[in-house]
Amino acid sequence: MILSRSEWQSRESAHQERADALTAAHRERAARGQKHPVWDFLFTYYSYKPPQLRRWHPGAGVELADASDRASWRWYSPGATPDGMVPDAAAFAREKPDLAALVERMLRRTASRPGQFGCFGLHEWAMVYRADAHRHPVPLRLGQSATDAVVESHELRCTHFDAFRFFTPEAVPRNRAPLSRDDQPLFEQPGCLHAGMDLYKWALKLGPLVPGELLLDAFEHARDIRLLDMQAAPYDLADWGIVPVPIETAEGKAEYVRRQRVFADRGAHLRSALLDAWHEADLRVTADA
Repeated sequence: MILSRSEWQSRESAHQERADALTAAHRERAARGQKHPVWDFLFTYYSYKPPQLRRWHPGAGVELADASDRASWRWYSPGATPDGMVPDAAAFAREKPDLAALVERMLRRTASRPGQFGCFGLHEWAMVYRADAHRHPVPLRLGQSATDAVVESHELRCTHFDAFRFFTPEAVPRNRAPLSRDDQPLFEQPGCLHAGMDLYKWALKLGPLVPGELLLDAFEHARDIRLLDMQAAPYDLADWGIVPVPIETAEGKAEYVRRQRVFADRGAHLRSALLDAWHEADLRVTADA
């Protein structure tokens, strides 16, 4: 597919406007030096800044006509038309073979598994279990002893290593299974909120091989999941207008699972689209089964 300059510039402009709208509040807070315990995560944990979200790419197999200004962009090469530029999947595969394989492996294996919906967001509770200091300078909604009691009255069923690695030492042995970085592809499953948020990470790591519109869809998905993640957390976020989902109650658990299932369905579509982009790029990297 070849997009004329007017076609791709129109899509680029629409993408930039959408990205600016999505990051406006964060950029305004950053300009004031104001921290936010919920939304900063999207820009600190994932380490991707608003300018990276703003950069539009067409995706693999799409040539941009009259696009010599992209000649200096990473992973672009000349296309079939004069001054045409196209995302260079072959160069990406040569430079990032391990990353290309990891992205496909994580997406494919996660998509192949049924979702699990019995964790109730207790990973955030396990991160403050019997701890004197907490990751966020925010009071606990139930206080320390009652928060600890919630952890002790449940089985921890976390399947996401990047949440598990922040468990307190006392919480680690309470998890149903020990997790490690090497084993992450063996445990990741589509019901996990953090696996859903990580779709944004995988989209960004594939760079110009992912259409900009899909990247922003993944960012919006991560943003929406982050809200539930922190609503179900043990923190008192009333000062930030965050209404809790009290997972220590039957009603809170039911709401959490209901919304978790919606995110799993939404994430399945995004995961499929990212796998399509990976295969469209034809990265030709051997990914293990």
